[in-house]
Amino acid sequence: MALAEIRDDYLGLVRRRRIYGGLLIVVFVAMMVSGFRLADDRNAGGFWQGLHQIGDFSAALVTEAAQKWTNLPGHMLAAVPALIETLNIALVATLIGCLAGTALSLAATRGLARWPRLVPVARRLSDIFRAIPEIVIALVLIFILGGGPVPAVIAIAVHTAGAMGKLFSEVNENVDLKPVEGLASVGATWSQRIWLGVIPQVAPNYLSYSLLRLEINIRASAILGFVGAGGIGYELRNAMTFGQGKFDQAAAIFLLLFATIVVVDQISGLARHRLTHGAPA
Repeated sequence: MALAEIRDDYLGLVRRRRIYGGLLIVVFVAMMVSGFRLADDRNAGGFWQGLHQIGDFSAALVTEAAQKWTNLPGHMLAAVPALIETLNIALVATLIGCLAGTALSLAATRGLARWPRLVPVARRLSDIFRAIPEIVIALVLIFILGGGPVPAVIAIAVHTAGAMGKLFSEVNENVDLKPVEGLASVGATWSQRIWLGVIPQVAPNYLSYSLLRLEINIRASAILGFVGAGGIGYELRNAMTFGQGKFDQAAAIFLLLFATIVVVDQISGLARHRLTHGAPA
C-alpha cells in the first residue's frame, strides 16, 4: 500500500511538472511572438519587407574586397595604431575593473567582509554596475568628457567591476576558512588574513576570470568605437559610413580585428588552462 502511494505521488509530481513546463513554454512562445510583432511594427520599413536585402551589404563588401585584395595588407597595417589603442583600452579597463571587483567581492562575502553590515550595500552596488550596459555609460561620458578612449575605459571598467564583483564573490564563498581562523587566532589583522589566508586560494580563479573578461572587453572596446570612443571601432565606422569605395578598408579592419580576437582567445585560453590545471608534466 505504501509503495502504491509513493508511486501515485511520484506520477502526480511528474504530471504537475509537465503541466508547469508546458505552460512556461506557451508563455515564452507568446511573449516571443508578441515581442517580435511589436518590434516589426516599430521597425522602419518592416522586417519582412527588408529580409531579401539582408545579404546585400556583406555581398558588396566581399565583392569590393576581392576586387581590391592587393590593398588589404596596406589597410590592415594602417589600422594597427587604432588596434593598439583598442587593446590598451581593454587592458586598462580590465585591470581597473578587476581591482574594483576584488574590493567589491571581499566587501560582499559573508565571513570575509571587514564590515559585515555593508555586505548588502556592496552586493547591490555590484548589481548596479553590472546592470548598466557599457554603451550607455560611454554615451553619457562622451557627452560630458568628449570623444576619446577615456570614456571607453571608464565605461568598460565600471561594468567589469560589477561583473567581477559577482564572480569573485562566488569564488570567495568556496574559500576554506580554516587558514583565516588560524591567522585570526594568532592576532593577524584583517588585511593579513585576506592576503595570507584567502588570496592564495582564490588567485588562480581570479586570474582565470580576469583573462576571460579581457577577451570580452576587447570586443566591447571595439564596439564602443562606433559611438566615438576611439580605437579600431571608430576607424571601422568611418570606413562603413563612406560605403562603396571604402569597403575594402572595412574588410581589412574586419579581418584584423577578427585575427586579433582569435589570437587573444587562444593565448588567454592556454593561460587559463595552466592556471586551473597546472603546467603539463
